Amino acid sequence: MNTQQTDMESTLEQVLGEVATCVRQVSAESLVRAELLMETAPRVFVAGAGRSGLCMRALGMRLMHLGKTVYVIGETITPSISAANLLIIGSGSGRTAGLLAMTEKARNQGAQILLFTTDAASPLAQLADHRIVIPAPSLREAQGSLQPMGSLFEQSLLILCDSLILRSMQRTGVDAAQMLERHANLE
Repeated sequence: MNTQQTDMESTLEQVLGEVATCVRQVSAESLVRAELLMETAPRVFVAGAGRSGLCMRALGMRLMHLGKTVYVIGETITPSISAANLLIIGSGSGRTAGLLAMTEKARNQGAQILLFTTDAASPLAQLADHRIVIPAPSLREAQGSLQPMGSLFEQSLLILCDSLILRSMQRTGVDAAQMLERHANLE
């Protein structure tokens, strides 16, 4: 094996190690609570900015595959949010201005707020009914991860969201074949 291959394998092992360490530190209790919120909400709205927003879109898609009524904030077909609905926000910093304004509006409408973040004391965390704190460096922190910017947060976020989907499948009895029936077929 050449040096480049060895270096690549080493990098992959470091990234996998960081993600595993990070995800293992997330409170299982907070994840169980999030699972219940997602299962019981009549409608779920998801939002995030940048790569965190892509993770939230991925969560929204899988919730739709589970049979939930889900909307991505910012899409033209997104209706108004109301009481009993759930807004799920992914924000490492917990300080993104647009997400903060959106969360305040949702809160004023009586919606439940679930936040994935690195900062349990952030402005978004103060507005959230429930927080899942992911112990990863925020976008601007230069230490704590081999990876740049918010990569560790975003990778951990995606894995945690997919794990929540798997648990919901188990709890609700929805299997992969049923989910596939709801998958887009106009592609």
